[in-house]
Amino acid sequence: MRVLFAGSPSIAVPALERLFSLPQDVCEIIGVLTNPDTPQGRGQLCEATDIAKAAAKWGAPVLKPEKLDASTREAVGALSPDILVSFAYGRIFGPKFLALFPRGGINVHPSLLPKHRGASPIQAALLNMDAKTGVSIQYLAREMDSGDILLQEELPLTGRETTAGLSEVISQKAARLLEKALINIAAGSVTSTPQNNADATFCRVLTKQDGCIDWNMSAQAIDARIRAFYPWPLAWTRHNGTRLFILEAHPLEIDAVGVAGDILRADKQHGILVKTGNRGVLAITKLQFETKKVLDWKSFLNGARDFLGTRFET
Repeated sequence: MRVLFAGSPSIAVPALERLFSLPQDVCEIIGVLTNPDTPQGRGQLCEATDIAKAAAKWGAPVLKPEKLDASTREAVGALSPDILVSFAYGRIFGPKFLALFPRGGINVHPSLLPKHRGASPIQAALLNMDAKTGVSIQYLAREMDSGDILLQEELPLTGRETTAGLSEVISQKAARLLEKALINIAAGSVTSTPQNNADATFCRVLTKQDGCIDWNMSAQAIDARIRAFYPWPLAWTRHNGTRLFILEAHPLEIDAVGVAGDILRADKQHGILVKTGNRGVLAITKLQFETKKVLDWKSFLNGARDFLGTRFET
């Protein structure tokens, strides 16, 4: 099958690379659709997406349109694709665009659909403190992430995952599941199951402001936010007017007297203890003042002698 692959971030790279290794009767990558280059870093130099970089290694044609307009449809149509494969492309495919693919389109979604439809399913699973998540391969449909499911695989969660680590695991699982889906489609042996829309939950695009910590939340909920928002947008608070990123922490099953946000004391085993809501305590082990370097809690306190006994802004 002649496949147009649509994606942008690093989580989709293992899937694309795996498809390049398949026999051409199952998958022939005839083009890659990705987002335009964007300014990165202090120098604001334009940089290609991770998918564009991966495609370039294989010599595949890469399309980077600003919009999926008539000119883009013309360029895609000239490639004579059979099927569209999408993984974290980040845009909605309209009916005119999908009409270019005789065998339709499939999408890789990193959740157990219909749970966590939308733009941030990995973070949503961690924020929700789910016991499991997974990967779904679904047909593309007009309503976001609502298409029939071809394949689905569960992944148990320990409660200590970060978005960074979980994304790596899911990227590999998704690559294997996508290969299986395309083999089934090429063989004409694919089956699908409609989603139960009544069970659907939704997640949204994250912003930097989402990382702001509310110390009135429970220690478990704050811990989930820290893990969900690593590596972006990062969980943060303010101390004496300066933004402070909390990079690693864990909740403690102890009661503490004080006001939410109080920086209680240092514990040799657990780190910097902070009062949270519901009588809880969060132990911070890695943190970073904005514009400063990342430090473990002991090194941080060596340079912040008056830190203990103060309070984070709530």
